[in-house]
Amino acid sequence: MITGATTVAGVVGSPVRHSLSPLIHNAWLAAAGVDGVYVPFSPPPHGFKDFVRGLRGGAVRGVNVTLPFKEEAMMAADEISPRADLAGASNLLIFTAEGHILADNTDGLGLLHAFQVQAPGFDPKAGPVVILGAGGAARGAAAAFVAAGAPEVRIVNRTYMRAEQIAGGLGSTVVPLPLDRMAEALGGVIAVINATSAGLSGDGDLNVPLEATPTDAVVMDMVYKPLRTPFLARAEAIGRRTVDGLEMLIGQAIPSFEAFFGRSPPAEVDVRALCLEALSQ
Repeated sequence: MITGATTVAGVVGSPVRHSLSPLIHNAWLAAAGVDGVYVPFSPPPHGFKDFVRGLRGGAVRGVNVTLPFKEEAMMAADEISPRADLAGASNLLIFTAEGHILADNTDGLGLLHAFQVQAPGFDPKAGPVVILGAGGAARGAAAAFVAAGAPEVRIVNRTYMRAEQIAGGLGSTVVPLPLDRMAEALGGVIAVINATSAGLSGDGDLNVPLEATPTDAVVMDMVYKPLRTPFLARAEAIGRRTVDGLEMLIGQAIPSFEAFFGRSPPAEVDVRALCLEALSQ
């Protein structure tokens, strides 16, 4: 039941109708018996600022933020967490009763959670990692590995200048590399993360020589539709362990749920199975 005391949270994006976040959070709420609800919001593409302004005061406890609003979300906040500042974007806004907006970023936590679950024993401090792409997702991934103590984060992108821009904002351990040095970039790495949506070559084909990675390297794709991307399929075909974007989505939802509802989600709920069922329909 929805009551006058129900805690309201949600996800905001455009489009947002296919988001799995309501499924995840509401399953946790039901299992925990929490008087709360998690709903999707889809303001007009140019209406995000007004949407956020209207939530000041805490009637809605907070929202997760997805594309295309993550950069705008940080700019709309009164207080920015170190994680959001380092990532250059926010996927979590909390609205206080006093009218303040707090911005955080749990995407990096979700990424590291995915590695922990699907690549047991993975240590981000053990060696360099490669991140493919230079958009917001790539910067967030790079920030997560910097914060986790990776000795070197290599950003490879079709447009070298964009890779340079990310590296310039994250410190000396982040190194930009042009596309023609891809094979060199993959040498000795412990992980390769695809943070692109369309592929580095511009036609959807990543053309990444995964054979140049060590045999114990872990390969991740942030995409979860499809769950087993051609990139991950190629990695599996040569014996590399893989990590998928669905586990990252679940991982970022855990600290978000804690921020919204003041408790950890119930561990007994298999939200991954629920998501896989939804993706199969």
